[in-house]
Amino acid sequence: MAPVLKSKIAIVGGGPAGCICAYFLRQKGFQPVIFEKNSPLKTLLPTGGGRCNLAHAEFDLRELAANYPRGEKFLYSVFSKFSTAETLEFFEKIGVKTYVQDDFRIFPVSDSASDVRRMILEAISGVRICRENVCAIKVLQGGFEVRSESCAYFFDKVVVAIGGHSAFEILKGLGHTILPPVPALCALKTKENLSELAGVSIQYARAQFGKKSLCGDLLFTHHGVSGPLIYKISSLMARESFPYKISFDFVGEIELQEILNSNPHKSIKNLLAEFVPKSFVQYILRVSAIDENLKASQINGKVRDKILKSLTAFEITVISASKGGEVVTCGGVSLDEVNSKTMQSKLVKDLFFCGEVLDIDGFCGGFNLQNCWSTGFLAAQGAGNE
Repeated sequence: MAPVLKSKIAIVGGGPAGCICAYFLRQKGFQPVIFEKNSPLKTLLPTGGGRCNLAHAEFDLRELAANYPRGEKFLYSVFSKFSTAETLEFFEKIGVKTYVQDDFRIFPVSDSASDVRRMILEAISGVRICRENVCAIKVLQGGFEVRSESCAYFFDKVVVAIGGHSAFEILKGLGHTILPPVPALCALKTKENLSELAGVSIQYARAQFGKKSLCGDLLFTHHGVSGPLIYKISSLMARESFPYKISFDFVGEIELQEILNSNPHKSIKNLLAEFVPKSFVQYILRVSAIDENLKASQINGKVRDKILKSLTAFEITVISASKGGEVVTCGGVSLDEVNSKTMQSKLVKDLFFCGEVLDIDGFCGGFNLQNCWSTGFLAAQGAGNE
């Protein structure tokens, strides 16, 4: 028989979900063991641009769940037990003061992810952390064998919190369906060469893709497009086939002819720069073979319509997700096989899941960390019940 680590519960993964799970297990009187090959909570450090966008100030559970392209209905039950209010209560209890931005994102007053990491680790300072890489989890009679590269251990219960980027092969043999992870919340690569627009941003652009439409801020890159609007689109389209098209409206309802008539002596370049960045104006005029120094009075109907199309129906062809830049992934353990009230596997008794190992992913704004806090809490409640 594999050796015992004087604990009934193993947590595989020391990210946000695994650590908050350990915290609440300690509150219930358990001494869990965390297996984490890297530094615990390392993945927390880059969140929110290093400031740690730890939650979103949405207190209606259904409105909160609507920000998850995968997992919305599953999270109704989860958020009814542990949602934004409970998250703030947890951070207040461990000494992390927070504030809400105008866009409803919640940050620590220190604006430091490293401070949040330190406070969480202090709150679970009595938890044993094994710096070992778990290779396999095997079901035994009356418990589980957790096997690392150097040893094997026995536990009564196991909580899997390995995140969304980790190797899912350790779950092989447990019978669970794993939806292959693909990038979400990422920049997109385009067929069109937009490199000369790299660094140009446009606010309040409206995007049409398939039957969906969204509004937000757009950033051009050397290989395509990025920014908050694109992150949402990449998330919603994560499992769609490439290529696909996106059409952008940068100016909304605009009476271009009236504007031309009212400014007859202005150059078309300077006139359009009142609505979109001048570098973008120069680009669309160049690709449309329109002299940027033409006066508004010299613009005929054909040229006007060509300009209007570039401003209100600027089309790109997305050929792939930009590699290596994804914030989260879409995919993981099928939610059909997990009890949303306890995070326990429906296939294997005393096996629990929490965090991004589940097929749950949300938009930017603190939603993915909220998933970790909430499912981590429920996994602790489920695993802590004798």
